[in-house]
Amino acid sequence: MLKLGDQAPDFTLPTDKGEPFQLSQQRGRPVVLYFYPKDDTPGCTAEACAFRDQYADFLDLGAVVVGVSSDNEASHQRFSQKHRLPFPLLADAGGQLRLAYEVPRALLGLLPGRVTFVIDAAGRIAYIFNSLSGATDHVRKTKEVLRQLAEGRTPA
Repeated sequence: MLKLGDQAPDFTLPTDKGEPFQLSQQRGRPVVLYFYPKDDTPGCTAEACAFRDQYADFLDLGAVVVGVSSDNEASHQRFSQKHRLPFPLLADAGGQLRLAYEVPRALLGLLPGRVTFVIDAAGRIAYIFNSLSGATDHVRKTKEVLRQLAEGRTPA
């Protein structure tokens, strides 16, 4: 099980724009990596739009925001355009990244889980938040952690 302080597994996945996104190329700034179950479902839309609506706060905190689900690039592109998402969505079609980050399944294993990781500027996991029902709580809690990191404090 991944835990706080572990080196975040590196990866390269295609974005909704068809470009590769590699985690290790983001070193030097924190990354918010949020896993969500499926494009255009009510909870996932609420979560993505909450990240969108507060995106300027994440930029002010120097963070990169990236969403991940097993939907393909075309689905991500439609979802991103429909909701004007300013951050990339990554296509984890085979679920390999979800496995690497040990994101558990929810609802008796029927749904992919909703887990957000904050990866610090050195590439270490600084925070893990797992909640299928609290979709927009991921945004609030993530911003709190980023503020603590910016102040040089260890996230609580």
